Amino acid sequence: MDFHELLRRAKLRLLQMHYESGVGHIGGNVSCLDMILYLHHYHMKPEDVFILSKGHSAGALYVTLWTLSKLADDDLKSFHKDDTALPGHITATLGTFATGSLGHGLPLAVGMAVADRIANRQRRIFCLLSDGELQEGSNWEAYNFALAHRLTNLKIIIDNNGWQGFGKTSDISPHGFTASAFTGDGHDPDSIRKGLESSCMLVSLSTIKGHGVPCFEGKLESHYLPLSKEQYEEATQPLCAEHLLIA
Repeated sequence: MDFHELLRRAKLRLLQMHYESGVGHIGGNVSCLDMILYLHHYHMKPEDVFILSKGHSAGALYVTLWTLSKLADDDLKSFHKDDTALPGHITATLGTFATGSLGHGLPLAVGMAVADRIANRQRRIFCLLSDGELQEGSNWEAYNFALAHRLTNLKIIIDNNGWQGFGKTSDISPHGFTASAFTGDGHDPDSIRKGLESSCMLVSLSTIKGHGVPCFEGKLESHYLPLSKEQYEEATQPLCAEHLLIA
């Protein structure tokens, strides 16, 4: 299955999962879905570790694990329900760590990278952050430490979609975190590949919040609001049509 078809199937299932559960955070999930899928299907080795620091995009990881047959369809149907193993923020059950409170993932990733170097453990640590999350001081301290200690076993990926919970990231608190980073297009698999294969520790990928969801694309509303029936149908119809064209 090529990447385009893999992404189409994953996005359809992600939208269905969020719609049926009445859960928001769709914008940040679809903005990072491409990179999470690519990383898990084409780049990571079995021994590598993925840390989803932007834990509210748990849905994108769950759907990726579903495409890998590590989660069943019935598992996804329990998303955000009582007693589920798939809550709206990632837990240590399926993620490496429980995250959601921003600024936690990168310090944990840096700690793992240091521990692996001491233990001479041969694996790579991948940590995905949101651009709004870069305002957390803990991330700056962790990144400076990683640079100072030249942690070549660590790759930091930023979902740079330009929005956070209460507005545009550039309006709320501009940052220079991405200086000397690889920069690319987070919706282009070739650009994602080049970033992951680059020698840069930091990979900043420009994305669109709510990518491919007409009512939410590039809008603040995509951060919190769930899809209505009409919005769900509008978003999924083109994805279903693509399948008919391919078939």
